[in-house]
Amino acid sequence: MRIQGNTYDTADTKSLACGAAARLKKKEGRTIKAGGLWVYDNEIDAITGDFEDGQILAVEDFDGYFMGWGFINTRSRIRIRLLSRRREPGVSAAFLKERVRAAWDYRRHVIDTSSCRVIFGEADFLPGLTVDKYEDILVVESLALGSERIKGIVLTALTEILAEDGIQVRGIYERSDAKVREKEGLPRYKGFLTAPFDTRVPITENGIRYIVDVENGQKTGFFLDQKDNRRAIRRLCEGADVLDCFTHTGSFGLNAAAAGASHVLSVDASDLAIDQARENARMNGLETVVDYQTADVFELLPALAREGKTYDLVILDPPAFTKSRNSIKAAARGYREINLRGMKLVRDGGYLATCSCSHFMDPDLFAKTIHEAARDAHKRLRQVEFRTQAPDHPILWASDESYYLKFYIFQVLDEK
Repeated sequence: MRIQGNTYDTADTKSLACGAAARLKKKEGRTIKAGGLWVYDNEIDAITGDFEDGQILAVEDFDGYFMGWGFINTRSRIRIRLLSRRREPGVSAAFLKERVRAAWDYRRHVIDTSSCRVIFGEADFLPGLTVDKYEDILVVESLALGSERIKGIVLTALTEILAEDGIQVRGIYERSDAKVREKEGLPRYKGFLTAPFDTRVPITENGIRYIVDVENGQKTGFFLDQKDNRRAIRRLCEGADVLDCFTHTGSFGLNAAAAGASHVLSVDASDLAIDQARENARMNGLETVVDYQTADVFELLPALAREGKTYDLVILDPPAFTKSRNSIKAAARGYREINLRGMKLVRDGGYLATCSCSHFMDPDLFAKTIHEAARDAHKRLRQVEFRTQAPDHPILWASDESYYLKFYIFQVLDEK
Protein backbone atom coordinates (compact mmCIF):
# COMPACT_ATOMS: atom_id res chain seq x y z
CA MET A 1 0.00 0.00 0.00
CA ARG A 2 1.35 3.42 -0.99
CA ILE A 3 1.17 5.97 1.82
CA GLN A 4 1.03 9.55 0.61
CA GLY A 5 2.49 8.29 -2.67
CA ASN A 6 5.60 6.80 -1.01
CA THR A 7 6.85 3.25 -0.67
CA TYR A 8 8.97 1.97 2.22
CA ASP A 9 11.25 -1.04 2.47
CA THR A 10 10.47 -2.46 5.90
CA ALA A 11 13.18 -5.11 5.54
CA ASP A 12 15.92 -2.47 5.35
CA THR A 13 18.44 -2.87 8.20
CA LYS A 14 20.27 0.39 7.51
CA SER A 15 20.46 2.59 10.60
CA LEU A 16 18.08 5.55 10.67
CA ALA A 17 20.22 7.36 13.25
CA CYS A 18 22.41 10.35 12.54
CA GLY A 19 25.94 10.50 13.97
CA ALA A 20 25.10 12.85 16.85
CA ALA A 21 24.99 12.02 20.56
CA ALA A 22 23.31 13.81 23.47
CA ARG A 23 25.17 13.61 26.78
CA LEU A 24 23.26 13.95 30.06
CA LYS A 25 24.30 16.10 32.97
CA LYS A 26 25.67 14.29 35.98
CA LYS A 27 22.86 13.01 38.23
CA GLU A 28 20.27 13.69 35.51
CA GLY A 29 18.25 11.31 33.35
CA ARG A 30 16.21 10.18 36.34
CA THR A 31 13.15 9.43 34.22
CA ILE A 32 14.86 7.09 31.75
CA LYS A 33 16.97 5.49 34.47
CA ALA A 34 13.70 4.58 36.21
CA GLY A 35 12.38 2.99 33.00
CA GLY A 36 10.71 5.98 31.35
CA LEU A 37 11.23 7.16 27.78
CA TRP A 38 11.56 10.94 28.01
CA VAL A 39 14.62 13.16 28.39
CA TYR A 40 13.80 16.78 29.29
CA ASP A 41 15.62 19.86 28.02
CA ASN A 42 17.22 20.67 31.38
CA GLU A 43 18.78 17.22 31.68
CA ILE A 44 21.13 17.54 28.68
CA ASP A 45 24.67 18.80 29.11
CA ALA A 46 25.78 18.84 25.46
CA ILE A 47 25.07 17.44 22.01
CA THR A 48 28.00 16.47 19.80
CA GLY A 49 27.77 15.95 16.05
CA ASP A 50 25.41 17.29 13.42
CA PHE A 51 21.68 16.64 13.60
CA GLU A 52 18.30 17.99 12.54
CA ASP A 53 15.26 18.14 14.76
CA GLY A 54 13.29 14.93 14.45
CA GLN A 55 16.34 12.78 13.74
CA ILE A 56 17.40 9.79 15.82
CA LEU A 57 20.59 10.12 17.87
CA ALA A 58 22.40 8.35 20.68
CA VAL A 59 21.81 9.24 24.33
CA GLU A 60 24.71 8.87 26.75
CA ASP A 61 25.10 9.31 30.48
CA PHE A 62 27.51 11.94 31.79
CA ASP A 63 30.37 9.42 31.66
CA GLY A 64 29.69 8.29 28.09
CA TYR A 65 27.71 5.16 29.03
CA PHE A 66 25.21 4.35 26.25
CA MET A 67 21.60 4.95 27.40
CA GLY A 68 19.63 4.44 24.19
CA TRP A 69 18.47 5.75 20.82
CA GLY A 70 15.85 8.47 20.60
CA PHE A 71 14.58 11.24 18.38
CA ILE A 72 15.33 14.82 19.30
CA ASN A 73 13.39 18.06 19.03
CA THR A 74 15.04 21.21 20.36
CA ARG A 75 11.69 23.06 20.19
CA SER A 76 10.08 20.76 22.73
CA ARG A 77 10.56 20.61 26.49
CA ILE A 78 10.55 16.84 26.01
CA ARG A 79 13.86 17.07 24.22
CA ILE A 80 14.39 13.36 23.41
CA ARG A 81 11.93 10.46 23.20
CA LEU A 82 13.61 7.06 23.44
CA LEU A 83 12.95 4.35 20.86
CA SER A 84 15.41 1.73 22.13
CA ARG A 85 17.78 1.15 25.03
CA ARG A 86 19.99 -1.32 23.16
CA ARG A 87 23.00 -0.18 21.14
CA GLU A 88 22.56 -3.13 18.77
CA PRO A 89 20.93 -3.65 16.35
CA GLY A 90 20.17 0.07 16.33
CA VAL A 91 17.03 1.64 14.86
CA SER A 92 16.22 0.71 11.26
CA ALA A 93 13.08 0.09 9.21
CA ALA A 94 13.40 -3.61 10.01
CA PHE A 95 13.70 -2.80 13.73
CA LEU A 96 10.55 -0.67 13.60
CA LYS A 97 8.65 -3.46 11.85
CA GLU A 98 9.48 -5.81 14.72
CA ARG A 99 8.20 -3.19 17.17
CA VAL A 100 4.94 -3.08 15.23
CA ARG A 101 4.75 -6.87 15.11
CA ALA A 102 5.16 -7.04 18.90
CA ALA A 103 2.34 -4.50 19.34
CA TRP A 104 -0.02 -6.51 17.10
CA ASP A 105 0.88 -9.84 18.71
CA TYR A 106 0.09 -8.36 22.12
CA ARG A 107 -3.38 -7.20 20.95
CA ARG A 108 -4.16 -10.57 19.44
CA HIS A 109 -3.73 -12.13 22.89
CA VAL A 110 -5.56 -9.60 25.07
CA ILE A 111 -8.56 -8.16 23.19
CA ASP A 112 -11.03 -8.47 20.34
CA THR A 113 -9.03 -6.98 17.47
CA SER A 114 -11.88 -6.26 15.05
CA SER A 115 -11.61 -2.66 16.23
CA CYS A 116 -8.86 -1.76 18.67
CA ARG A 117 -5.89 0.49 19.34
CA VAL A 118 -2.96 -1.20 17.63
CA ILE A 119 -0.20 1.24 18.60
CA PHE A 120 -0.27 3.29 21.79
CA GLY A 121 2.78 5.54 21.67
CA GLU A 122 5.24 5.12 24.51
CA ALA A 123 3.44 2.02 25.84
CA ASP A 124 4.44 0.26 22.60
CA PHE A 125 7.88 1.90 22.54
CA LEU A 126 6.88 4.02 19.53
CA PRO A 127 6.71 7.46 21.15
CA GLY A 128 4.25 10.05 19.91
CA LEU A 129 2.41 7.68 17.57
CA THR A 130 -1.10 6.27 17.93
CA VAL A 131 -2.87 3.99 15.45
CA ASP A 132 -6.47 2.82 15.82
CA LYS A 133 -7.93 0.03 13.70
CA TYR A 134 -11.61 0.22 12.79
CA GLU A 135 -12.29 -3.03 10.97
CA ASP A 136 -10.25 -2.54 7.74
CA ILE A 137 -9.48 1.17 8.22
CA LEU A 138 -6.51 2.62 10.13
CA VAL A 139 -6.53 6.05 11.78
CA VAL A 140 -3.19 7.51 12.82
CA GLU A 141 -2.32 10.36 15.15
CA SER A 142 1.26 11.67 15.21
CA LEU A 143 2.11 14.09 18.02
CA ALA A 144 5.92 14.33 17.83
CA LEU A 145 8.32 15.52 15.17
CA GLY A 146 10.26 12.28 15.37
CA SER A 147 7.13 10.18 14.93
CA GLU A 148 6.42 12.15 11.75
CA ARG A 149 9.67 10.87 10.29
CA ILE A 150 8.97 7.20 11.05
CA LYS A 151 5.19 7.28 10.48
CA GLY A 152 5.32 5.99 6.91
CA ILE A 153 7.57 3.06 7.82
CA VAL A 154 5.39 2.10 10.78
CA LEU A 155 2.15 2.24 8.80
CA THR A 156 3.62 0.24 5.93
CA ALA A 157 4.88 -2.36 8.40
CA LEU A 158 1.48 -2.54 10.06
CA THR A 159 -0.38 -3.11 6.79
CA GLU A 160 2.09 -5.88 5.92
CA ILE A 161 1.75 -7.58 9.30
CA LEU A 162 -2.05 -7.39 9.25
CA ALA A 163 -2.03 -8.88 5.75
CA GLU A 164 -0.13 -11.87 7.14
CA ASP A 165 -3.23 -12.50 9.29
CA GLY A 166 -5.57 -12.08 6.34
CA ILE A 167 -6.55 -8.49 7.14
CA GLN A 168 -6.38 -6.24 4.09
CA VAL A 169 -6.25 -2.58 5.08
CA ARG A 170 -8.64 -0.60 2.86
CA GLY A 171 -7.33 2.85 3.72
CA ILE A 172 -5.56 5.10 6.22
CA TYR A 173 -6.74 8.45 7.56
CA GLU A 174 -4.66 10.86 9.65
CA ARG A 175 -6.12 12.73 12.64
CA SER A 176 -3.07 14.71 13.74
CA ASP A 177 -5.16 17.79 14.52
CA ALA A 178 -4.47 18.06 18.26
CA LYS A 179 -3.22 21.41 19.51
CA VAL A 180 -0.31 19.76 21.31
CA ARG A 181 1.43 19.32 17.93
CA GLU A 182 2.18 23.03 17.98
CA LYS A 183 4.54 22.46 20.93
CA GLU A 184 6.57 20.24 18.61
CA GLY A 185 6.63 22.89 15.89
CA LEU A 186 4.19 20.85 13.80
CA PRO A 187 1.07 22.07 11.99
CA ARG A 188 -2.28 20.53 12.84
CA TYR A 189 -3.41 18.22 10.07
CA LYS A 190 -6.07 15.73 9.09
CA GLY A 191 -6.63 13.98 5.79
CA PHE A 192 -6.18 10.82 3.74
CA LEU A 193 -2.79 9.10 3.64
CA THR A 194 -4.04 6.66 1.00
CA ALA A 195 -6.64 6.84 -1.74
CA PRO A 196 -9.86 8.43 -0.37
CA PHE A 197 -12.59 6.22 1.10
CA ASP A 198 -15.91 6.66 2.93
CA THR A 199 -14.87 8.08 6.32
CA ARG A 200 -18.07 6.81 7.99
CA VAL A 201 -16.84 3.37 9.01
CA PRO A 202 -19.17 0.65 10.38
CA ILE A 203 -17.84 -1.33 13.35
CA THR A 204 -19.23 -3.77 15.90
CA GLU A 205 -18.21 -3.70 19.57
CA ASN A 206 -19.70 -5.86 22.32
CA GLY A 207 -22.33 -6.95 19.79
CA ILE A 208 -23.47 -3.36 19.13
CA ARG A 209 -23.09 -1.73 15.73
CA TYR A 210 -21.79 1.82 15.31
CA ILE A 211 -20.86 4.21 12.56
CA VAL A 212 -17.47 5.75 13.38
CA ASP A 213 -16.83 9.12 11.75
CA VAL A 214 -13.05 9.07 11.49
CA GLU A 215 -12.97 12.50 9.82
CA ASN A 216 -15.24 14.54 12.12
CA GLY A 217 -15.58 12.51 15.32
CA GLN A 218 -13.67 13.29 18.49
CA LYS A 219 -10.06 12.04 18.61
CA THR A 220 -9.88 9.26 16.01
CA GLY A 221 -13.66 8.89 15.90
CA PHE A 222 -14.47 6.53 18.78
CA PHE A 223 -13.31 5.91 22.35
CA LEU A 224 -12.02 2.35 22.15
CA ASP A 225 -10.49 2.61 25.63
CA GLN A 226 -13.91 2.16 27.30
CA LYS A 227 -14.74 -1.12 25.53
CA ASP A 228 -14.58 -3.34 28.60
CA ASN A 229 -16.08 -0.68 30.89
CA ARG A 230 -19.13 -0.39 28.64
CA ARG A 231 -19.60 -4.14 28.98
CA ALA A 232 -19.14 -3.93 32.75
CA ILE A 233 -22.21 -1.72 33.29
CA ARG A 234 -24.53 -4.18 31.54
CA ARG A 235 -25.14 -6.34 34.61
CA LEU A 236 -26.72 -3.33 36.34
CA CYS A 237 -29.14 -2.43 33.57
CA GLU A 238 -31.95 -4.98 33.34
CA GLY A 239 -35.21 -3.09 33.91
CA ALA A 240 -33.28 0.05 34.92
CA ASP A 241 -34.01 3.70 34.23
CA VAL A 242 -30.63 5.06 33.06
CA LEU A 243 -29.14 8.52 32.63
CA ASP A 244 -26.15 8.52 30.27
CA CYS A 245 -24.18 11.80 30.39
CA PHE A 246 -21.62 12.94 27.79
CA THR A 247 -22.87 10.18 25.50
CA HIS A 248 -20.75 11.05 22.41
CA THR A 249 -21.59 8.20 19.99
CA GLY A 250 -24.17 6.81 22.45
CA SER A 251 -22.04 3.83 23.42
CA PHE A 252 -22.73 3.53 27.17
CA GLY A 253 -26.44 4.19 26.68
CA LEU A 254 -26.69 1.61 23.90
CA ASN A 255 -24.95 -1.00 26.05
CA ALA A 256 -27.46 -0.25 28.80
CA ALA A 257 -30.38 -0.54 26.38
CA ALA A 258 -29.05 -3.79 24.88
CA ALA A 259 -28.74 -5.21 28.40
CA GLY A 260 -32.45 -4.66 29.08
CA ALA A 261 -32.80 -1.13 30.48
CA SER A 262 -36.41 0.03 30.52
CA HIS A 263 -35.45 3.54 29.43
CA VAL A 264 -32.24 5.48 28.74
CA LEU A 265 -31.79 9.24 28.48
CA SER A 266 -28.53 10.00 26.67
CA VAL A 267 -27.20 13.56 26.80
CA ASP A 268 -24.43 15.44 25.01
CA ALA A 269 -23.69 19.11 24.31
CA SER A 270 -22.92 18.38 20.64
CA ASP A 271 -25.72 18.21 18.07
CA LEU A 272 -23.37 16.23 15.83
CA ALA A 273 -22.79 13.65 18.57
CA ILE A 274 -26.52 13.35 19.31
CA ASP A 275 -27.35 12.89 15.63
CA GLN A 276 -24.72 10.17 15.36
CA ALA A 277 -25.92 8.48 18.56
CA ARG A 278 -29.49 8.45 17.26
CA GLU A 279 -28.31 6.82 14.04
CA ASN A 280 -26.46 4.18 16.05
CA ALA A 281 -29.60 3.49 18.09
CA ARG A 282 -31.64 2.98 14.91
CA MET A 283 -28.99 0.62 13.50
CA ASN A 284 -29.41 -1.58 16.59
CA GLY A 285 -33.21 -1.38 16.82
CA LEU A 286 -32.96 0.43 20.18
CA GLU A 287 -34.50 3.77 19.21
CA THR A 288 -37.66 3.09 21.26
CA VAL A 289 -35.61 2.55 24.44
CA VAL A 290 -33.21 5.50 24.22
CA ASP A 291 -34.14 9.18 24.14
CA TYR A 292 -31.56 11.80 23.22
CA GLN A 293 -31.15 15.37 24.38
CA THR A 294 -28.69 18.08 23.41
CA ALA A 295 -27.78 19.89 26.64
CA ASP A 296 -24.97 21.12 28.84
CA VAL A 297 -24.72 18.36 31.46
CA PHE A 298 -23.65 20.82 34.18
CA GLU A 299 -26.90 22.72 33.61
CA LEU A 300 -29.12 19.70 33.01
CA LEU A 301 -28.33 17.73 36.18
CA PRO A 302 -29.56 20.37 38.65
CA ALA A 303 -32.60 20.95 36.42
CA LEU A 304 -33.46 17.24 36.59
CA ALA A 305 -33.03 17.34 40.37
CA ARG A 306 -35.46 20.27 40.61
CA GLU A 307 -37.97 18.22 38.64
CA GLY A 308 -37.61 15.39 41.15
CA LYS A 309 -36.10 12.97 38.63
CA THR A 310 -34.16 9.95 39.89
CA TYR A 311 -32.47 7.04 38.12
CA ASP A 312 -31.36 3.49 38.80
CA LEU A 313 -28.04 4.12 37.05
CA VAL A 314 -26.25 7.38 36.26
CA ILE A 315 -23.26 7.23 33.91
CA LEU A 316 -20.71 10.08 33.87
CA ASP A 317 -18.17 9.85 31.04
CA PRO A 318 -16.96 13.45 30.67
CA PRO A 319 -14.14 14.71 28.47
CA ALA A 320 -10.83 15.49 30.18
CA PHE A 321 -11.35 18.57 32.34
CA THR A 322 -7.61 19.20 32.39
CA LYS A 323 -4.79 18.61 29.92
CA SER A 324 -2.06 20.25 32.00
CA ARG A 325 -0.86 20.42 35.57
CA ASN A 326 -1.71 24.11 35.73
CA SER A 327 -5.46 23.52 35.68
CA ILE A 328 -5.74 20.56 38.06
CA LYS A 329 -7.51 22.54 40.80
CA ALA A 330 -10.17 23.80 38.40
CA ALA A 331 -10.58 20.31 36.98
CA ALA A 332 -11.04 18.83 40.46
CA ARG A 333 -13.83 21.32 41.10
CA GLY A 334 -15.47 20.24 37.84
CA TYR A 335 -15.25 16.54 38.68
CA ARG A 336 -16.53 17.19 42.19
CA GLU A 337 -19.50 19.17 40.89
CA ILE A 338 -20.48 16.67 38.21
CA ASN A 339 -20.26 13.73 40.62
CA LEU A 340 -22.17 15.52 43.36
CA ARG A 341 -24.99 16.35 40.92
CA GLY A 342 -24.94 12.84 39.49
CA MET A 343 -25.13 11.16 42.90
CA LYS A 344 -28.15 13.25 43.88
CA LEU A 345 -30.02 11.79 40.92
CA VAL A 346 -29.35 8.16 41.89
CA ARG A 347 -32.17 6.40 43.72
CA ASP A 348 -31.26 4.88 47.10
CA GLY A 349 -29.48 1.64 46.28
CA GLY A 350 -28.94 2.58 42.65
CA TYR A 351 -25.61 2.86 40.86
CA LEU A 352 -23.15 5.45 39.63
CA ALA A 353 -20.55 4.78 36.92
CA THR A 354 -18.03 7.62 36.83
CA CYS A 355 -14.67 8.18 35.23
CA SER A 356 -11.86 10.57 34.42
CA CYS A 357 -9.80 10.33 31.22
CA SER A 358 -7.27 12.97 32.27
CA HIS A 359 -3.74 11.75 32.94
CA PHE A 360 -3.16 14.74 35.23
CA MET A 361 -6.15 13.81 37.43
CA ASP A 362 -4.22 11.08 39.20
CA PRO A 363 -6.05 8.15 40.86
CA ASP A 364 -5.65 9.44 44.42
CA LEU A 365 -6.94 12.91 43.54
CA PHE A 366 -9.86 11.48 41.58
CA ALA A 367 -10.82 9.21 44.50
CA LYS A 368 -10.52 12.11 46.95
CA THR A 369 -12.73 14.28 44.72
CA ILE A 370 -15.44 11.62 44.51
CA HIS A 371 -15.29 11.12 48.28
CA GLU A 372 -15.81 14.86 48.84
CA ALA A 373 -18.72 14.88 46.41
CA ALA A 374 -20.39 11.99 48.26
CA ARG A 375 -19.93 13.73 51.59
CA ASP A 376 -21.48 16.95 50.32
CA ALA A 377 -24.33 15.08 48.63
CA HIS A 378 -25.02 13.20 51.90
CA LYS A 379 -24.56 9.88 50.12
CA ARG A 380 -22.65 6.76 51.07
CA LEU A 381 -20.72 4.91 48.36
CA ARG A 382 -20.26 1.18 48.20
CA GLN A 383 -17.55 0.43 45.63
CA VAL A 384 -18.53 -2.28 43.16
CA GLU A 385 -15.33 -2.16 41.13
CA PHE A 386 -12.49 0.00 39.90
CA ARG A 387 -11.33 -0.30 36.31
CA THR A 388 -8.89 1.40 33.93
CA GLN A 389 -8.52 1.58 30.16
CA ALA A 390 -8.94 -1.49 27.95
CA PRO A 391 -5.78 -3.60 27.52
CA ASP A 392 -5.22 -2.41 23.95
CA HIS A 393 -4.27 0.87 25.70
CA PRO A 394 -1.64 -0.77 27.93
CA ILE A 395 -0.31 0.92 31.02
CA LEU A 396 3.47 0.80 30.86
CA TRP A 397 4.91 0.97 34.35
CA ALA A 398 7.49 3.77 34.71
CA SER A 399 5.74 5.58 31.85
CA ASP A 400 3.15 7.52 33.81
CA GLU A 401 1.65 9.21 30.75
CA SER A 402 0.30 5.83 29.55
CA TYR A 403 -2.06 5.59 32.57
CA TYR A 404 -4.94 8.01 32.25
CA LEU A 405 -8.40 6.39 32.52
CA LYS A 406 -9.93 5.81 35.95
CA PHE A 407 -13.38 4.19 36.03
CA TYR A 408 -15.47 3.46 39.13
CA ILE A 409 -18.80 1.74 39.64
CA PHE A 410 -20.47 2.53 42.96
CA GLN A 411 -23.70 1.64 44.65
CA VAL A 412 -25.09 4.90 45.98
CA LEU A 413 -26.87 4.80 49.33
CA ASP A 414 -28.72 7.45 51.27
CA GLU A 415 -27.22 8.15 54.68
CA LYS A 416 -28.48 5.49 57.08
